[in-house]
Amino acid sequence: MYADRYARPTRFNPGGLTAAVAINVALVAALMFAGPKILPNGPEHVLITDNIPIDPPPPEPPLPQPPAPAARAPVERIVAPIPPITVPTEATFTTSTTESPPVASPLIGTDPGPATPAADPAPPLPPLVGPQIDPRYAAQFQPVYPAAERRANHDGRVTVRVLVGTDGRVKQIERVNATSDAFWQATMERATRAWRFTPATRGGVPVEVWRSLTLTFRMEDAD
Repeated sequence: MYADRYARPTRFNPGGLTAAVAINVALVAALMFAGPKILPNGPEHVLITDNIPIDPPPPEPPLPQPPAPAARAPVERIVAPIPPITVPTEATFTTSTTESPPVASPLIGTDPGPATPAADPAPPLPPLVGPQIDPRYAAQFQPVYPAAERRANHDGRVTVRVLVGTDGRVKQIERVNATSDAFWQATMERATRAWRFTPATRGGVPVEVWRSLTLTFRMEDAD
């Protein structure tokens, strides 16, 4: 019995379809009038507004002005002229390495005693006699010509200072100037090995003295 009830066909209702179509048409018309710009050909509505005038604010009351300061009495300033300062252009300084003892004043009525004689000044030093080349070794003074400078056909010149000892030998040697290191090396080796002098004397006593010498290297002499 239940199967027959649900199996019966449904009838078409034209009144319900008509009502549904009418409702949709009313909704579309309402949307067209409510939003004119939704559809391309809808009516245009212009919103016109007017400004409502507003009363201007009342003017602000003027601010109270501070009282004017009382006039001050002028202050008197006294400006003293600055005297010019003279700067000395030259200054002399005196220095002393010893301090002299205070001199006691003699007492009245006393005998100061005999005067102390002044010390005699130191005698002057005897003259210095400088060292001289020992003539027995004069031929040994010229250094050997450097081989490299000989092959290069170079002349040279060397100036040195030597300290001559009390035995006449060279104790120290210093280079003043030289044409090349090769000329200087040859001169230094010869001086420390073979140079001999008669020592310098002061009052007949031998002393050590520095002496300068200049040696010349020439190719024509080497040949």
